[in-house]
Amino acid sequence: MSYYRLERATLQDLELIAPLFDEYRVFYGQEPDLEAADQFLRDRLASGESAVFMAVTGEGEGRRAGGFAQLYPSFSSVTVQRLWILNDLYVCSGERRQGLGRLLLEGAGEFARFTGAKGVTLTTAAGNTEAQRLYESQGYVRDDTFYTYDLFFGQ
Repeated sequence: MSYYRLERATLQDLELIAPLFDEYRVFYGQEPDLEAADQFLRDRLASGESAVFMAVTGEGEGRRAGGFAQLYPSFSSVTVQRLWILNDLYVCSGERRQGLGRLLLEGAGEFARFTGAKGVTLTTAAGNTEAQRLYESQGYVRDDTFYTYDLFFGQ
């Protein structure tokens, strides 16, 4: 087992995280498109629209990422506080069950606390029971009070 550490991604890390982001998109039924994945992350990081954390191992040329988490800022109008949306969490299939998901969740939580946020919220697929077990083991509570509604345009 490799030793992984948590790092906040920068534009210089796109080579490491864009392929993972593309794998994540494919996991959720999208066609592979590494160029689009790279550009999307580049835009988010360059504009400060998201915070991306990576589980990284190795140094220099041997440095690689085994997973990532991406958070988007939001706010709670009711409690008048900042809130972070954990929109993306992905661990490479070959690196699962080594604690990377837990490492990424802990990093997201620490980041949210550091920024004075109310907390972290996330949504996952109803059939993604493995992820649900991980979230619940880390203190996340399933919301049975509110329903999610979506209005999508085009694709």
